[in-house]
Amino acid sequence: MSYIEWKDKTTGFKRIDVRGAQGNFFPGLKMQALKMTAGEGIEVVQSFEPVPLYEVMEDLGFEHHTEKVSDAEFHAFFYRTTVKEADKDIPMRPYALTNMPLIDNDLANVAVEFWDLTWNDNRRHLPYETRLLLSLANAVGAGRMRQASRELLKAYIHGLDSAALDDVFELFAWNQGIGYFSSEIGPSTLFQAYKTIKQMEKKGTSRSEICETLKEKFGEKNPDVKVQ
Repeated sequence: MSYIEWKDKTTGFKRIDVRGAQGNFFPGLKMQALKMTAGEGIEVVQSFEPVPLYEVMEDLGFEHHTEKVSDAEFHAFFYRTTVKEADKDIPMRPYALTNMPLIDNDLANVAVEFWDLTWNDNRRHLPYETRLLLSLANAVGAGRMRQASRELLKAYIHGLDSAALDDVFELFAWNQGIGYFSSEIGPSTLFQAYKTIKQMEKKGTSRSEICETLKEKFGEKNPDVKVQ
């Protein structure tokens, strides 16, 4: 459907103003979205264009249309055309971007556009999982274990074979040395998440159960992983 076909219904959409909201507001928004039937919609007001919401709402059967009211006010209308569960539940969306408007609204727009260009632009050549592994490796090299942990979870939950993680950690030992690996990487939350995957796979645990365990133990509730 096109926006023109459901434009007249937007006046009845529930409005949720998340400008200035701190932390991860998406679970609450998703819960409300899942309760909607086809033909219903929701309006999200944000101080920058809420690009990260587009894909996840699309996975739930929503189309979107966004209007820019001012440099610091965007109204995103989401209309449900199909009732469906998300095909993938990838954690760790860039919720930290909601901190940017506290500094500067223009910075928020630049940041979200840069994120969209890096991860969603159709000109990107490398597969999504490969780019996540590169980001993971870059984060470890820079000492950002929090980011590295997040990238590992996203890659595995997106479908990456754990054998690829074996290669990555072997390269860490080779490139950064056994001493650094033992003292810095081994005790890290990043390596604990990797160990959890390998140990549960060895026991024959289903991939879906492993993913749920990863999200519970190493998701946004984990103080060494969350970025709000």
